[in-house]
Amino acid sequence: MKEIYRKYTRTIGRKRTHEQTKTKNMILTALFVAIIMLLNFTPFGYIQLPLIKATIIHVPVIIGSILLGPGIGAGLGFVFGLTSLYNNTFTPTLLSFVFSPAIPIPGTDSGSFTALIVAFLPRILVGVVPYYAYKLLDKLLKGKGRIVSLGISGIIGSMTNTILVMHLIYFLFRDSYSKVSNIASDAVYKAVLTVIFANGLPEAVLAAVITSAVCRALQKYMGNSR
Repeated sequence: MKEIYRKYTRTIGRKRTHEQTKTKNMILTALFVAIIMLLNFTPFGYIQLPLIKATIIHVPVIIGSILLGPGIGAGLGFVFGLTSLYNNTFTPTLLSFVFSPAIPIPGTDSGSFTALIVAFLPRILVGVVPYYAYKLLDKLLKGKGRIVSLGISGIIGSMTNTILVMHLIYFLFRDSYSKVSNIASDAVYKAVLTVIFANGLPEAVLAAVITSAVCRALQKYMGNSR
Protein backbone atom coordinates (compact mmCIF):
# COMPACT_ATOMS: atom_id res chain seq x y z
CA MET A 1 0.00 0.00 0.00
CA LYS A 2 2.84 2.38 0.83
CA GLU A 3 4.41 1.76 -2.59
CA ILE A 4 1.09 2.41 -4.32
CA TYR A 5 0.66 5.61 -2.32
CA ARG A 6 4.17 6.79 -3.25
CA LYS A 7 3.52 6.12 -6.95
CA TYR A 8 0.21 7.97 -6.71
CA THR A 9 1.76 11.01 -5.04
CA ARG A 10 4.61 11.08 -7.61
CA THR A 11 2.07 10.97 -10.44
CA ILE A 12 0.04 13.77 -8.88
CA GLY A 13 3.23 15.78 -8.35
CA ARG A 14 4.27 15.37 -11.98
CA LYS A 15 0.82 16.40 -13.20
CA ARG A 16 0.84 19.43 -10.90
CA THR A 17 4.32 20.45 -12.11
CA HIS A 18 3.23 20.03 -15.73
CA GLU A 19 0.16 22.19 -15.19
CA GLN A 20 2.23 24.86 -13.45
CA THR A 21 4.75 24.89 -16.30
CA LYS A 22 1.97 25.07 -18.85
CA THR A 23 0.39 28.00 -17.03
CA LYS A 24 3.71 29.86 -16.80
CA ASN A 25 4.32 29.30 -20.51
CA MET A 26 0.89 30.67 -21.38
CA ILE A 27 1.49 33.73 -19.20
CA LEU A 28 4.87 34.39 -20.80
CA THR A 29 3.52 33.90 -24.31
CA ALA A 30 0.72 36.40 -23.68
CA LEU A 31 3.26 38.79 -22.14
CA PHE A 32 5.57 38.61 -25.16
CA VAL A 33 2.69 39.13 -27.60
CA ALA A 34 1.59 42.17 -25.56
CA ILE A 35 5.14 43.59 -25.60
CA ILE A 36 5.42 43.10 -29.37
CA MET A 37 2.09 44.85 -29.96
CA LEU A 38 2.96 47.64 -27.52
CA LEU A 39 6.31 48.28 -29.20
CA ASN A 40 4.59 48.41 -32.57
CA PHE A 41 2.52 51.38 -31.46
CA THR A 42 5.39 53.29 -29.83
CA PRO A 43 8.36 55.09 -31.44
CA PHE A 44 10.69 52.52 -29.88
CA GLY A 45 9.41 49.55 -31.89
CA TYR A 46 10.25 50.83 -35.35
CA ILE A 47 12.83 53.59 -35.51
CA GLN A 48 12.59 55.61 -38.70
CA LEU A 49 15.83 55.92 -40.65
CA PRO A 50 16.27 57.74 -44.00
CA LEU A 51 15.53 54.62 -46.07
CA ILE A 52 14.47 51.78 -43.78
CA LYS A 53 13.11 51.24 -40.28
CA ALA A 54 15.35 49.85 -37.55
CA THR A 55 13.59 47.71 -34.95
CA ILE A 56 13.87 46.19 -31.49
CA ILE A 57 10.66 44.14 -31.78
CA HIS A 58 12.74 41.07 -32.59
CA VAL A 59 14.09 41.01 -29.00
CA PRO A 60 10.94 39.58 -27.28
CA VAL A 61 10.72 37.05 -30.13
CA ILE A 62 14.30 35.91 -29.43
CA ILE A 63 13.65 35.66 -25.70
CA GLY A 64 10.41 33.77 -26.27
CA SER A 65 12.17 31.34 -28.60
CA ILE A 66 14.89 30.51 -26.06
CA LEU A 67 12.54 30.15 -23.10
CA LEU A 68 9.45 28.61 -24.70
CA GLY A 69 10.79 26.68 -27.68
CA PRO A 70 10.72 27.04 -31.48
CA GLY A 71 6.98 26.42 -31.84
CA ILE A 72 5.89 29.34 -29.68
CA GLY A 73 8.90 31.30 -30.95
CA ALA A 74 7.72 30.91 -34.54
CA GLY A 75 4.27 32.11 -33.47
CA LEU A 76 5.79 35.19 -31.86
CA GLY A 77 7.80 35.72 -35.06
CA PHE A 78 4.57 35.62 -37.03
CA VAL A 79 3.14 38.34 -34.78
CA PHE A 80 6.34 40.32 -35.42
CA GLY A 81 5.72 39.89 -39.15
CA LEU A 82 2.16 41.17 -38.72
CA THR A 83 3.45 44.33 -37.04
CA SER A 84 5.88 44.85 -39.93
CA LEU A 85 3.08 44.45 -42.46
CA TYR A 86 0.82 46.82 -40.52
CA ASN A 87 3.51 49.43 -39.93
CA ASN A 88 4.70 49.53 -43.52
CA THR A 89 1.14 49.64 -44.84
CA PHE A 90 -0.15 52.47 -42.68
CA THR A 91 3.05 54.47 -42.08
CA PRO A 92 4.98 53.75 -45.27
CA THR A 93 8.54 54.76 -46.09
CA LEU A 94 10.47 54.61 -49.35
CA LEU A 95 11.10 50.89 -48.88
CA SER A 96 7.70 49.84 -47.53
CA PHE A 97 6.82 48.15 -50.83
CA VAL A 98 9.23 45.33 -49.90
CA PHE A 99 7.21 44.56 -46.73
CA SER A 100 3.63 45.24 -47.80
CA PRO A 101 1.80 44.21 -50.99
CA ALA A 102 -0.52 47.18 -50.42
CA ILE A 103 2.27 49.62 -51.30
CA PRO A 104 2.92 49.99 -55.06
CA ILE A 105 6.35 49.11 -56.37
CA PRO A 106 8.02 52.28 -57.74
CA GLY A 107 7.10 52.80 -61.37
CA THR A 108 3.97 50.60 -61.11
CA ASP A 109 0.40 50.91 -59.85
CA SER A 110 0.43 47.81 -57.68
CA GLY A 111 2.40 46.03 -55.00
CA SER A 112 3.76 42.51 -54.95
CA PHE A 113 2.66 39.63 -52.74
CA THR A 114 6.32 38.63 -52.72
CA ALA A 115 6.62 41.32 -50.05
CA LEU A 116 4.90 38.93 -47.63
CA ILE A 117 7.94 36.65 -47.84
CA VAL A 118 10.18 39.51 -46.69
CA ALA A 119 7.72 40.55 -43.98
CA PHE A 120 7.15 37.10 -42.48
CA LEU A 121 9.83 34.51 -43.29
CA PRO A 122 12.81 36.16 -41.54
CA ARG A 123 10.66 37.10 -38.55
CA ILE A 124 9.34 33.56 -38.11
CA LEU A 125 12.90 32.21 -38.26
CA VAL A 126 13.91 34.73 -35.57
CA GLY A 127 11.60 32.70 -33.34
CA VAL A 128 13.27 29.41 -34.28
CA VAL A 129 17.02 29.93 -34.77
CA PRO A 130 17.90 31.34 -31.29
CA TYR A 131 16.41 28.30 -29.55
CA TYR A 132 18.70 25.88 -31.40
CA ALA A 133 21.67 28.25 -31.14
CA TYR A 134 21.25 28.40 -27.37
CA LYS A 135 20.78 24.63 -27.06
CA LEU A 136 23.95 24.02 -29.08
CA LEU A 137 26.02 26.58 -27.17
CA ASP A 138 24.75 25.36 -23.80
CA LYS A 139 25.71 21.81 -24.77
CA LEU A 140 29.16 22.83 -26.03
CA LEU A 141 29.83 24.82 -22.86
CA LYS A 142 28.35 22.00 -20.73
CA GLY A 143 25.92 24.32 -18.98
CA LYS A 144 28.59 26.80 -17.95
CA GLY A 145 28.64 30.46 -18.93
CA ARG A 146 24.93 30.62 -19.71
CA ILE A 147 25.07 34.42 -19.86
CA VAL A 148 27.53 34.08 -22.75
CA SER A 149 25.35 31.47 -24.48
CA LEU A 150 22.29 33.69 -24.11
CA GLY A 151 24.12 36.77 -25.38
CA ILE A 152 25.49 34.98 -28.45
CA SER A 153 22.05 33.50 -29.15
CA GLY A 154 20.62 37.03 -28.99
CA ILE A 155 23.17 38.19 -31.55
CA ILE A 156 22.42 35.22 -33.83
CA GLY A 157 18.67 35.83 -33.60
CA SER A 158 19.03 39.53 -34.37
CA MET A 159 21.38 38.96 -37.30
CA THR A 160 19.02 36.27 -38.64
CA ASN A 161 16.43 39.01 -39.04
CA THR A 162 18.76 41.62 -40.56
CA ILE A 163 20.68 39.33 -42.90
CA LEU A 164 17.61 37.52 -44.24
CA VAL A 165 15.54 40.69 -44.69
CA MET A 166 18.27 42.52 -46.56
CA HIS A 167 19.20 39.55 -48.75
CA LEU A 168 15.57 38.85 -49.62
CA ILE A 169 15.23 42.51 -50.61
CA TYR A 170 18.33 42.13 -52.77
CA PHE A 171 17.17 38.97 -54.53
CA LEU A 172 13.48 39.87 -54.86
CA PHE A 173 13.48 43.67 -55.25
CA ARG A 174 16.98 44.61 -56.40
CA ASP A 175 15.96 46.87 -59.30
CA SER A 176 13.28 48.66 -57.30
CA TYR A 177 15.70 49.10 -54.39
CA SER A 178 18.15 50.61 -56.84
CA LYS A 179 15.57 53.14 -58.02
CA VAL A 180 14.40 54.36 -54.62
CA SER A 181 17.97 54.48 -53.31
CA ASN A 182 19.27 56.33 -56.38
CA ILE A 183 22.16 53.93 -56.77
CA ALA A 184 23.36 51.79 -59.66
CA SER A 185 22.15 48.18 -59.83
CA ASP A 186 25.66 46.84 -59.44
CA ALA A 187 26.06 48.84 -56.22
CA VAL A 188 22.93 47.46 -54.53
CA TYR A 189 24.70 44.61 -52.75
CA LYS A 190 27.22 47.03 -51.29
CA ALA A 191 24.30 49.09 -49.98
CA VAL A 192 22.75 45.94 -48.50
CA LEU A 193 25.99 45.12 -46.67
CA THR A 194 26.17 48.70 -45.41
CA VAL A 195 22.71 48.40 -43.84
CA ILE A 196 23.62 45.02 -42.31
CA PHE A 197 26.70 46.44 -40.61
CA ALA A 198 25.42 49.95 -39.83
CA ASN A 199 21.97 48.92 -38.52
CA GLY A 200 22.29 45.21 -37.88
CA LEU A 201 25.31 45.21 -35.59
CA PRO A 202 23.96 47.80 -33.08
CA GLU A 203 20.62 45.95 -33.03
CA ALA A 204 22.48 42.68 -32.40
CA VAL A 205 24.50 44.11 -29.50
CA LEU A 206 21.33 45.50 -27.90
CA ALA A 207 19.59 42.15 -28.41
CA ALA A 208 22.51 40.34 -26.75
CA VAL A 209 22.40 42.54 -23.64
CA ILE A 210 18.62 42.38 -23.18
CA THR A 211 18.36 38.67 -24.02
CA SER A 212 21.03 37.59 -21.54
CA ALA A 213 19.60 39.71 -18.71
CA VAL A 214 15.92 38.93 -19.22
CA CYS A 215 16.34 35.23 -19.98
CA ARG A 216 18.34 34.55 -16.84
CA ALA A 217 15.72 36.27 -14.71
CA LEU A 218 12.85 34.43 -16.38
CA GLN A 219 14.63 31.08 -16.24
CA LYS A 220 14.65 31.44 -12.47
CA TYR A 221 10.96 32.35 -12.55
CA MET A 222 10.21 29.26 -14.61
CA GLY A 223 12.35 27.12 -12.36
CA ASN A 224 14.13 25.76 -15.42
CA SER A 225 17.75 26.60 -16.18
CA ARG A 226 17.75 25.39 -19.74
